[in-house]
Amino acid sequence: MSIFILISGIILVLCGLVGLIIPVIPGPALICAGLIFAAWADHFSHVGGITIVTLICFAVLAHITDIVAASFGVKKFGASSWASVGAFVGEVAGLFFGLAGIFIGPFIGAFIAELIARNRIEPALRAGLGSWMGILIGSVAKAALGFTMIGIYIIARFF
Repeated sequence: MSIFILISGIILVLCGLVGLIIPVIPGPALICAGLIFAAWADHFSHVGGITIVTLICFAVLAHITDIVAASFGVKKFGASSWASVGAFVGEVAGLFFGLAGIFIGPFIGAFIAELIARNRIEPALRAGLGSWMGILIGSVAKAALGFTMIGIYIIARFF
């Protein structure tokens, strides 16, 4: 049974690594679940409660960072708070349209909201570009936190 749990954990971590690149897949949550499975396979003898709670906190932080990043990018490009809300709404709505929706949704949301707020194309385009920059920054941060989770597990397990 321990081998099955360990293999399941490894598969979850590998799927989570893919999810760090493909936004549709909840990478940090899968990595966290996989590492918990790996610890469970070892009866939590090397990786204990503090490490598990730390991994969960990092996974939650990674998801929050990923969601908030598009709005942050919009703000850095000088857009209104409406564009931040639009980017967030576009990101959430984009989830229902697959991979393309996740990339295009925040741009469209920020663009439309800024166009409504300022009634000009140029600031609306900047808001959309800002949302894309935010998504890029969020993806990099999510990947860094995902690999940090794996590092924390390795240190707890082997050192």
